[in-house]
Amino acid sequence: MSEKNESPYNATVIGREQINPQLLILRAKPDTATFDFKPGQFGVLGLLGSEPRVAEATSEEIVPEPDEMIRRAYSIASSSVERRYAEFYLTLITSGQLTPRLFALKYGSRLFLGPKASGLFTLDRVPPDKAVVLIATGTGLAPYLSMLRTMLVNETQRRFVVLHGARFGWDLGYRGELESLARLRPNFTYIPSITQSDQDPHFHGRTGRVQALVEQEVVEKESGVALDPAQADVFLCGNPDMVKAVQVMLEGRGFKTDQPGKPGTIHVEEYW
Repeated sequence: MSEKNESPYNATVIGREQINPQLLILRAKPDTATFDFKPGQFGVLGLLGSEPRVAEATSEEIVPEPDEMIRRAYSIASSSVERRYAEFYLTLITSGQLTPRLFALKYGSRLFLGPKASGLFTLDRVPPDKAVVLIATGTGLAPYLSMLRTMLVNETQRRFVVLHGARFGWDLGYRGELESLARLRPNFTYIPSITQSDQDPHFHGRTGRVQALVEQEVVEKESGVALDPAQADVFLCGNPDMVKAVQVMLEGRGFKTDQPGKPGTIHVEEYW
């Protein structure tokens, strides 16, 4: 049996863009013909314990066996129309097992990509006549990119709003693409925000935590979309404190969180 057949890897890195030392955009092309998924779903990436970790990584609390496959689920950022590869937006967890190894991958490196995407964090349960408000911090933006890249090609009526928070302007991954989309698509509004504005004087945009901006009605002011459960569904992904704070705020306005068998108007992705 050849060495290739013995390998547990079934995908190849065909793109990597390191936004900064902590943020990475990674594209994985499966050996099979296509990778099918719905916008908002997640895929599984994996590497063996024997793979090297980046220099910034701290020591592992539990060192995996060399032949142990380390797997984690990550939201897919690519358009579902583009089925040749799956794109992932990753943040480096220096003490983690998988991301320090994923960050060490180079163009052409091999890795494991789960054969099926999963997850219910999709637009399936949102009525077509309602606006969609997508709120994220950090790499919680990933599933929204998939939704926008897929839907905005043909969707000209439904309103989409992205409110994305990070510490600094250089942490706002995909900012250029989202700003371009907002210029090209009148039904899309992009609201970037940072919390450490004193250390990033060149950033010209909203400042403050995402939950504070929601409270200040920034979404309504910038997009004209009312945060009213009759008119919009809200998606939340990212920092658990942000998710909980915004969830409580919206429930106070009459929104209801999605539950199994009980479709709601707040959709939450448990990101970590």
